[in-house]
Amino acid sequence: MNGRLPDEFRGRTKRFASAIIRLFVALPKEREEVRILGRQLLRSGTSVAAHVREACRARSDAEFCSKLEGALQEADESQLWLELLRDDCGVCEDDIDFVHREAGELTAIIVTMVNNTKRKTESR
Repeated sequence: MNGRLPDEFRGRTKRFASAIIRLFVALPKEREEVRILGRQLLRSGTSVAAHVREACRARSDAEFCSKLEGALQEADESQLWLELLRDDCGVCEDDIDFVHREAGELTAIIVTMVNNTKRKTESR
């Protein structure tokens, strides 16, 4: 356990960031829109793990929730860029579906963590 989050979850978000990096490197760079969306994906996808790391160092429940909500926004944004790459740019990388699913699962986990923390704080 590292701070408020299990090492397993921190590792999972780091693996997600690594998968995003690998996907970005594999994207075809010939088309401008793919390059632009790819950079957006790279930024948001790697930010999920960064926000989770920051949450581990939170000094209060409010700060913890705020950092996790940042990770939540970045995971949701990552799903958008993945959908645009797949649906509008015709990028058919095998990893897109896996990373899209993982972003959805991380989103669900983070929402649960935030809700549980807020509920705990309110009951005090």
